Amino acid sequence: MDLVQAAGTNPVFDWHAFAPEIVLVGTILAVLLADLVGPGRNSWQASRLASVGVLGALVPVLTLGNDGVDRVLFDGAYVVDNYALALKGFFLVATYLTILMSVDHIGEGDYYQSEYYFLLLTSVLGMTVMASARDLISIFVALETISIPTYVLAGFRKHDRKSNEASIKYYVIGALSSAIMLYGMSFVYGVTGTTMLKGINAGLAGVASDELALVAVGVFLTLVGFAFKVSAFPFHWWAPDTYEGAPTPVTAFLSVASKAGGFVALLSILYFGFDQQADTKWWLVVWIFAAMSMTWGNLGALKQTNIVRMLAYSSVAQGGFILVPLAAYGIAIDHDLSASVRDTAWQSVVVYLLTYGVMNLGAFAVVIAVARRTRSGEIDSYSGLFQHSPALAVIMSLFLASLAGIPPVAGWFAKFTMFRAAIDAGGGWGVTLAVIAGVNSVIAAFYYLNVVRMMWFRPAPEGAEPVRMPAALSTSIAFCVTGVVAVGVYPQLFGKIADLVTTGG
Repeated sequence: MDLVQAAGTNPVFDWHAFAPEIVLVGTILAVLLADLVGPGRNSWQASRLASVGVLGALVPVLTLGNDGVDRVLFDGAYVVDNYALALKGFFLVATYLTILMSVDHIGEGDYYQSEYYFLLLTSVLGMTVMASARDLISIFVALETISIPTYVLAGFRKHDRKSNEASIKYYVIGALSSAIMLYGMSFVYGVTGTTMLKGINAGLAGVASDELALVAVGVFLTLVGFAFKVSAFPFHWWAPDTYEGAPTPVTAFLSVASKAGGFVALLSILYFGFDQQADTKWWLVVWIFAAMSMTWGNLGALKQTNIVRMLAYSSVAQGGFILVPLAAYGIAIDHDLSASVRDTAWQSVVVYLLTYGVMNLGAFAVVIAVARRTRSGEIDSYSGLFQHSPALAVIMSLFLASLAGIPPVAGWFAKFTMFRAAIDAGGGWGVTLAVIAGVNSVIAAFYYLNVVRMMWFRPAPEGAEPVRMPAALSTSIAFCVTGVVAVGVYPQLFGKIADLVTTGG
């Protein structure tokens, strides 16, 4: 692609490059202003302002992708390329679906709507900045912009003690992870003398042997900080309580968009900053996180009776699956394998993130729909769903089958690319990780299919009525189920996006 250098050597500010963020900032201000001048806390339809703003931010993402130009700003600290645009688009779509899931849930509850959408939009603003950040400082600031609003959102049910506990746990662990991550970054800066990822990459390539141990400590602490952010084992223990205590649309947002924000930060640092330092064995740390997250998450999900807690442990396990190709990428570098093997591994991470987002948001949307009738999050409340709401039971079955990786829905392709990346990495480490992932895929099928069994083969409670859904929630479910089926039948839909992403950077 052509390259445009701006803001570092050119005094003309590139408004087009920042257009998605500018639209989001304008929307945030509009939501605040509407709340200020409106007659009540639910006035001015904050959800409509938020949804229009998010869709409006998608327009410059599409136009930037269409013009075929990589835009490098602030001497390389901020880059708008295919990699950044694909992830910005993902974050905006995930946020739009979250807004659709939130409209009636938040509107009918004891919530201040403007504050809710203000926090949601601020978090996604951090995500869009994160996708373009190529500097340790901007990555850290973007990550905190993502995280701080979600600490408040997790405790948005102010009169619910579980929600209060969720917020406190999430905040304490988030603050600890930020401190550890920043400490690790300081080691890296101390060795290389720069916070720019491209400078770090060049500096680490020629690091002296006596400084290698210091670099390894810095890389390890940075990875540990990100492990908290993506709820990887053993730093996952806040997730089940936080997911259960937060409002369900917030839980969906945390499990997909916020989690993906942490993964994108991790991807950017490893791909653009640390890829010359596989000999520090950072990939071994990722390997351990992947293996243990898959195993512990799935074993924890097996014994859950609450579907939100089950999906929380499932999220830990799915995070482990996403880490598998990232570990394979490090193995490929360390063993000096071909560029195609490395690209395959990196593409697999992107494909899995996109697929996970669609299927997990869809599952949570159905959870919200069922809870509107049952007022329960227990798995038993899904008994006989097929008898009185057959369409919803079929849709939920598709989402759960996708999470389990069962063809022909989208999850099978994500699992396939993951296994291919691990096996292509070769050697004992890659093959062993593929075997662990295979065993865990079988374990995961047990608890996903158990919910399917409850819906299809257990009798419905006496007097159970069909689940009735509002239009916004129905739209979000329809979008997700269409994506899951379309990608399952035509997987290159996401494959082509992953191919484009590898041309970024």
